[in-house]
Amino acid sequence: MKKLFMVLATFFATLFATLLALPAQAALNVLATVPEWAALAQEIAGDNIKMIKVSSATTALQDPHRIDARPSLIARARNADLLIATGAELETGWLPVVQRESGNARIQTGQPGYFEAAAHARMLEIPAKLDRADGDVHASGNPHINTDPRVYLKVGEALAARLAQIDPANAAAYRAGYAAFSARWQANLTRWEKQVAPLRGQPIVVQHKSFSYLLDWLKLKEVATLEPKPGVEASAAHLSRVLQQVKEQKPRWVIRAVWEGNRATDWFAANSGIPAVVLPFTVGGNDAAKDLTSLFDDTLARLLTAK
Repeated sequence: MKKLFMVLATFFATLFATLLALPAQAALNVLATVPEWAALAQEIAGDNIKMIKVSSATTALQDPHRIDARPSLIARARNADLLIATGAELETGWLPVVQRESGNARIQTGQPGYFEAAAHARMLEIPAKLDRADGDVHASGNPHINTDPRVYLKVGEALAARLAQIDPANAAAYRAGYAAFSARWQANLTRWEKQVAPLRGQPIVVQHKSFSYLLDWLKLKEVATLEPKPGVEASAAHLSRVLQQVKEQKPRWVIRAVWEGNRATDWFAANSGIPAVVLPFTVGGNDAAKDLTSLFDDTLARLLTAK
C-alpha cells in the first residue's frame, strides 16, 4: 500500500508540474482603429475581459481621418488577431498602409480577422457624385456612425459573432457578453431618449459633419456647417456669411468635436452670442467620457446645460 501511495504521489506531482509548465491560453489580441470600437469589444468581453487584449490605434484627441502609420502602430497590427475598423473610408488614408506593412494575413480586408463597423450601420449623407472639389467626401456616406448610440446594438451583435468565429473556444462567453451589453444598452437608450425629448427640433450649427448621426437620433436641425466644404477650414469671410444666413433661425448651439480646431467655433460663438459646445465625440474625449455609457451621458449633459 505504501508503495502504491508513493507511485500515485509521484504521478500526480509530475502531472501538476506539467500543467504548470503549459502556457496559459493567450488572450485574443484585438486592435481597433478608434476608441469606441475598442470600448465595444471590452463591453462584449464583459466579466471575461481577460480572454481578449484590446487597444486602439488612435485616441479621442486625434483626427481619425489623418493618422501617421508609425512603425509602432505597424508592430501592433503585426500581432493582432482581429482588426476592428469603422470603414466607410474613414481610415482610408492610413489603414491600408498599416495592413500591408504589418505582413499579418489575418487582418487583411476580406479575412475573418478584419471587421468593419460601417457594414452594419444605416449610412447617412451618401453623395450623389464624387468630386474632390467638394472636399473630403466619402463614397459610402458619412463615416461618423459612432455618434448615434443606436448603432452599437447592430455593430455589437455582428462583432460578438465575429469574435466567436475567430475564437470558438470562448464563443459562448462572447454571446453572453453581448446579451448582457444589449440589455444594459436598451435601458440606456430608453433613459437618454426621455432626457433629450425637450431638445427635439432645435436648430444648431456644426463645425464639421462629425455629428450627423447624433443629430439624426436626437431629431436636431442642422442649419449650417462652418466648414465651406468637408475638411476645408473656414475663412473669416465665410464665417461672416454663415453668421448672417442663420440669424433668423436662432441656433441653440454651435458644436464641435474635441479633436477639431477651435478657431472657427470660437469666432462664431463670440460674434453670434450662440453657446459653443465641445463634445467628447468618443471614449476618452474628456475626463467624464470613460466608457460608452459615460460618453453619451456626458454628451447629452453638455447639450442640456449649455447656455
